[in-house]
Amino acid sequence: MEHNGPSLIIGFDLTRTQAKLETVNQFRENLASLLAAFPGGQMTERLAAAIPIDEFIGGVEALVGWPAPDSVVWEDSFRTLVTEMINDAERSERLLAGEEDDLVVHEEDVAGELDPTWTGDLTPFQRRDIAKLVSLGHGANFSVPGAGKTRVALAAFSIFRRRQRVKRLLVVCPKSAYEAWQEESEKCFASALDVQVYDGRPSSSADVLLVNYERLERSLGSITDWLESAPTMMILDEAHRMKLGTAGVYGAACMALGPLSVIRMILTGTPAPNGPKDLESLLAFVWPGRGKRVVNEAIDGGNLIYASRVLKPLYTRTTKHELGLPPVSLGMRMVDLPPLHREIYDAIVGRFTARAERSRSDFDALGRTVLRLIMAATSPALLSEGTSRYEPLSLQVPPLEIPISDPLHTLLGSLSEYEMPPKYQEVLAIVRENAGKNRKTLVWASFVRSITTLEVLLADFNPAVVHGGTPDRDAQIDAFRTDPDCAVLISNPATLGEGISLHQVCHDAVYVDRDFQAGRFLQSLDRIHRLGLAPDTETRITILAARGTVDEVVALRLNEKLEFMGKLLDDASVQQLGDPFEEPSVIAGMDAADVKALLRHVRKPELS
Repeated sequence: MEHNGPSLIIGFDLTRTQAKLETVNQFRENLASLLAAFPGGQMTERLAAAIPIDEFIGGVEALVGWPAPDSVVWEDSFRTLVTEMINDAERSERLLAGEEDDLVVHEEDVAGELDPTWTGDLTPFQRRDIAKLVSLGHGANFSVPGAGKTRVALAAFSIFRRRQRVKRLLVVCPKSAYEAWQEESEKCFASALDVQVYDGRPSSSADVLLVNYERLERSLGSITDWLESAPTMMILDEAHRMKLGTAGVYGAACMALGPLSVIRMILTGTPAPNGPKDLESLLAFVWPGRGKRVVNEAIDGGNLIYASRVLKPLYTRTTKHELGLPPVSLGMRMVDLPPLHREIYDAIVGRFTARAERSRSDFDALGRTVLRLIMAATSPALLSEGTSRYEPLSLQVPPLEIPISDPLHTLLGSLSEYEMPPKYQEVLAIVRENAGKNRKTLVWASFVRSITTLEVLLADFNPAVVHGGTPDRDAQIDAFRTDPDCAVLISNPATLGEGISLHQVCHDAVYVDRDFQAGRFLQSLDRIHRLGLAPDTETRITILAARGTVDEVVALRLNEKLEFMGKLLDDASVQQLGDPFEEPSVIAGMDAADVKALLRHVRKPELS
């Protein structure tokens, strides 16, 4: 039957973050069939459906099968957006195929392209990165921490604004990065940019608007309006935070806003900490509808050298080698669990084995099991109270409930009277040795209760302590930097792993434990090994691991992840971090009397 009028109307939904498809009764079943091509799409009304814009662009060819193509009507603004996205995707394909010169701007041209008010100094590798990112239009900067990604991004913004491509900049970043964006904006422009932190009502006068990932999802409406009121460049700083893409809250919000910006850029030194899926989500933001497919096609054969060569035209990376940093000494010290500790650990493993087998598909349950094993490898005493409320959500587990009649209950109650955890002994020995040489030590411990235990153990060294519940974080960090009597800072990578530099005062770090998050490990390493170190600086990283425990599994998996990322980025320094050399334990020569003396010193209620 012939139909008069539009059979399908395609445009934005009310939020302007999704595609809306509306039809009429005659084509209702056709719309339902079309929706099958878009897994993230859903019917919102009897005759209307909504599809994420990224997904719609990626599968737009499905419209070819619409039975009445001549009566499909596009809203003008949505047609313009989709056309631009497809053009961007096609250009990325030409770059990947080597059919187009990706250097529209060359390194030596950068100074002349910058806005006349630009005053920031630029290194040769920064000028190279700026030239590539401006030439790409949309792009990714995967340079290591300390390479000046913030300054490079501001320079690209300066060029795009001078060319009148954009008028302002939206930066999504952790709160800890606000200061860097504010300071760099002041240093790099003679006429200071108006940098504002999002407070619920973004100002039309802002040149740069900063918003953190946690706030983005509930602020979509007002930020969408701000993006659409003027041509905007959007940057995701520490972009690995949205690595889950549309499957995560942060990623879904970023993916919804991305297509509404004129220029899209991501900044992260750890683009694929867990494998190709992470990289898919990041590049899907940069090139909606195409980025994910690019990664899939490049890595499909499993040849990472080939994949690195294929993907290289789409990103820039400055390596640690290019920064000219002195090498880092990375060693792993294996400690043996004393008899009672070993008995408890093995009993806990036995408890969890059957449950883990039953819970293979329940990642939450398996995750809690792994966290408890990491705790047990450090100190079984951590299990009795579970984690602190200040723990990041990804590390929270309730206490391990053990019936009084269970032999394990008796063992746990006896532990603190007989044995001090060997990792804590090792930390004490390392901090004491460093303090004797006037070297400060950064101690990383994943769990807050482990941090507070170490705070008591290391009291003689006037420790600074930073975790999620620390009220005076800045004061603690300042004390570590400036107080000669403060010889140690104790923190966790989830709290202090990003956005802070400690390399001016500290060149020794110790990891009490690690989890499977390779990106977080890399970020934390860079707190004391970054641009600005003197050529003769000796940076020493020590990883503690309990022999015959989950620590060995974590080390193996981190090695594999870092090797993957290093090969993908063609960066040997990342691969080398996965396989630290083994070094002897400081406490290996201690006798029973030494241990008893230590236990008398530290046996306090806080440690029981």
